[in-house]
Formats: sequence, structure tokens, C-alpha cells
Amino acid sequence: MIFDAHSDLPTYVFEERKRGERSVLDRNFDRFFGGLITARVVSIWTPIEKRGHATTYGLEALNLLLRDVEESLNYEIVKKSDEMKEVIKSGRVALWIGMEGGEPIGESLDLLEIFYRLGLRVLTLTWSLRNAIGDGVFERTGGGLTNFGVEVVGKAEELGILLDLSHINETGFWDALDVTAFPVIASHSNARALCDSQRNLTEEQIKAIAERGGVIGAVAIPSFVDKEKPTLEKYVEHIKYMVDLAGYRHVGLGFDFVYYLKGWSEKSVEGFENESKIPALLERLKENFSEKEVEAITFGNFERVFERIT
Repeated sequence: MIFDAHSDLPTYVFEERKRGERSVLDRNFDRFFGGLITARVVSIWTPIEKRGHATTYGLEALNLLLRDVEESLNYEIVKKSDEMKEVIKSGRVALWIGMEGGEPIGESLDLLEIFYRLGLRVLTLTWSLRNAIGDGVFERTGGGLTNFGVEVVGKAEELGILLDLSHINETGFWDALDVTAFPVIASHSNARALCDSQRNLTEEQIKAIAERGGVIGAVAIPSFVDKEKPTLEKYVEHIKYMVDLAGYRHVGLGFDFVYYLKGWSEKSVEGFENESKIPALLERLKENFSEKEVEAITFGNFERVFERIT
């Protein structure tokens, strides 16, 4: 079983359904899940051109995702860990709803609660740019969480929404840890020591997430794997490095495959271009870790954190 902590499939579903397609996920079951992914966080991301009406876009994208899942025989949206287990036991895929960047909630805790009622269980506080919550990693300034951002963290804890610290800048990262006692995740980030990208985590950040009982999901975006020649082997090196640093119970998978999105078709890790390559990844993991460790990295670690929060 594979627990993938980050996917942009809602963007694809939105675009396809706007073109008049139906049952988008069902028609692409083998392509997107490969019979191995049994749980996945599917995140609503607001494209840059949609940021001016992010709430409307976020609600529309979520509605189309829910509609698509309703037409499906293979998936179910889950809101609690017990539901995930039952869905997987039934032979279907458990989908958790995430939000990649809090743009759709604007400056409203009520909107955060509305999205929660619609199924939101994972909140990536920022995408790479600034929003009302704080600054992303690509902002020129070094601002951390705003006052509203601190309120969002508190409301997320109250509701039972898991905080995701991928994409937020370092100041905001540490601010978030200062104001929450809950486990946090970085759903799709690698080790900066192996690939010097602002989107990757420092040694101190990796250790801090582990100390809170959280998990880092190794990401398969090529520019976060290696600047010159991103390969499956180098992707596995990130996993090994983070396991050595934080322990095997604090590393998971957050693929962030984007080959199906416009403009990204040529951008992939050599030997790990899409879900069909997961068996190759599993072979590499088995070569480097025990059976117990592989089971934890591929599924059990994220399962544990979701059990604690939801």
C-alpha cells in the first residue's frame, strides 16, 4: 500500500470537467493510481491567474472534485482515519482533501470552517507566494506568519485539520512550530543538503518535524531532487538522508507528480516519471530498508499522523 501525501489531481479534474468530461478519475484509474496507491491527499491549489477570486475558484474546484468522486466506483472522500481503513478494506482508494495554500479562505476563519465541513483535512499554509496567512518561500521579504496566520493555526487545531509546512518560508515555518503543539507535516519536500532549493528543508527543519512526531513526504519534482540530473536513485538518496537524520518513522512519500498538468509534461525525474514507476521505487526501498521500515515509509507513518489529528 502507498500513502501519497500530495497530489494536484483536483486541478486536472477541474480542467477536464470544464471541458465537459465526466468521471475523470475513474477513466484514469490505472494511469493515476497504478493499483498501488491506496490513500492520497488531493489538494486544491489556486493557480496564479485565479488568485484574484481564489475563494470562488476553490469552492468550484472542490465541488467538481466531489462530483467526480460521486460518479466513481473506485474512490471515496474520507474525513477520519477509521473511514480510510474501511475504504481501503473495500478495495477502493481513500482520498483526503487538502488545500495547497490558504488563498481560498481569504482572511476568514469562517471560510476555513466551511471548507472543513466540505471535507478539508490538510492545510498547506502558503503556496510559494504570500497570502493572508504568511510568506511563501519565493517571496522577496522574510515575513513569517501574520496575526491572522496564527489564528488559522489555532482554528485548524480546533477543527482537526493537519498543518502542512511545505512551501512556507523558514521564518513562517518556525513561527508555526512556536504556536502549535500538534504534529505537523511537510507533505512534499526534500533535503536541502542534497539539493539546494528553497523548497527543500534544512537539517534543523527536518529534525524539528520529527521531534513533533510529524512526517516529511519525499517529493518527485525534478528541481527538488537534483539540479543537474534528477533520477530515481537520487530521489531515494533524499529518503535515505532524511531517514538517517530523523528516523524511519518520520519520512514518507509526497510524490507531487505533475506530468498531466499543462506546461509540465517534460518535467519529471528520470526513472520515476509517473505512478507506473512506483514498483521500481519499491525495489530500491527494499534494497535499503527492512520490510518494517518500508511499510512505515510507504504508508504507516502518514497513517499514524492522520490518526492523531483526525
